[in-house]
Amino acid sequence: MSSRLDFVSSNQDKFGEVRRILGGLGVAVSHRAASLPEIQSDSLTDIALHKAEAAHRLTGGAILVEDDGLFIESLGGFPGPYSSYVFGTIGNGGILDLVKGRRDAVFRSVIAYSDGSAAVPFHGEVRGSISARARGNGWGYDPIFVPRGAGGTFAQIDKDSFSHRGAALAAFAEWYAARPR
Repeated sequence: MSSRLDFVSSNQDKFGEVRRILGGLGVAVSHRAASLPEIQSDSLTDIALHKAEAAHRLTGGAILVEDDGLFIESLGGFPGPYSSYVFGTIGNGGILDLVKGRRDAVFRSVIAYSDGSAAVPFHGEVRGSISARARGNGWGYDPIFVPRGAGGTFAQIDKDSFSHRGAALAAFAEWYAARPR
């Protein structure tokens, strides 16, 4: 079996983050640019596992995929697993217009690994809040999400040290290093 590990995603920014974080944890990963089918589900785990199976069928090798969501408490968890669609539709400006009063939020990530035998999920999350206005230059919701304990939005800080994706990738890297070869 090949030792190659591909991160399958159409998002180059996300791959850059994954490569940096995993590289710092001693895991090399390559990028396989592809748009994967995404089921409609309220579960990030179900979405990521489905994408992992599709990615493995596409590549035939060991893969990682990721799905994440921004869950805003005052909006009942919206946009949650629909974050990508909502961002593409109303963007950060639309989210800022919707959030009134309480601004608590959580960013969740599910990394899914598959080598064809089974898809395995790894979870990470970071609690924080939605800023009153976009701050910093970043992609996605990074300019409006302030992780708890940070001095600014994800777009203004070293996101890798606070990231929901980083937490999920750390759990994966620990498992990956310990698995039988």
